[in-house]
Amino acid sequence: MNCLWCDAEIIPEANWENLLILSKPKNLCSDCEKEFSVLEGKRCRKCSRKSEESLCQDCKRWNELCDNDDPLVLNFSVFHYNEQMQDMISRWKYRGDYCLGNSFKRYYTKAFDQEFSYLPKDIIAVPIPLSNERMKERGFNQSLQLARFLPLKTCELLTREHGEKQSKKTRKERISTLNPFKITKTINKPVILTDDIYTTGSTLRHAASLLKEKGCPAIYALTLVRG
Repeated sequence: MNCLWCDAEIIPEANWENLLILSKPKNLCSDCEKEFSVLEGKRCRKCSRKSEESLCQDCKRWNELCDNDDPLVLNFSVFHYNEQMQDMISRWKYRGDYCLGNSFKRYYTKAFDQEFSYLPKDIIAVPIPLSNERMKERGFNQSLQLARFLPLKTCELLTREHGEKQSKKTRKERISTLNPFKITKTINKPVILTDDIYTTGSTLRHAASLLKEKGCPAIYALTLVRG
């Protein structure tokens, strides 16, 4: 098998663990995996931002904006947004390389197993949607691909109005933007939102607020990258 990023041949490591337990095939070579920057060390318990405080200043501001009733319980992110990750997401998300998304699967599912194992078994994965126009541009929804990595039922409960790309907006514009989502039905089970990047948290909170209004008891998020 060849590396999904650099196309180099992946040569399986020979060790006792591999001989005793059938290891899962890797999608990236060791050199490319080394370029990843996994989030480690102290972080905000709410949004995964690198922070010495248990609750970062961003999340304290969100609590104020939400009148101490933040609809999002927490977000957990897997990676830093370093140069390697920026290049990979650009090719995966904007240039339509669907298969490249599989290189994140092992890390994403491991994060879910480690950080969300305490959640009820009937929790539902809800991907952040694309607008119809954006879906036509890209050919697939990267957040739906991430949701399908998880050992959960996936429900596309949300739809999205077309608008300017989030990456084109300033931080202030993102936080103050109107809610672009609509919800298709009520839900009485907890939800884990899936998305590729957490930047300001406004996208996830727009989605979480709608879900909460429609009866969802608790909303969490698992994002690939903390911007």
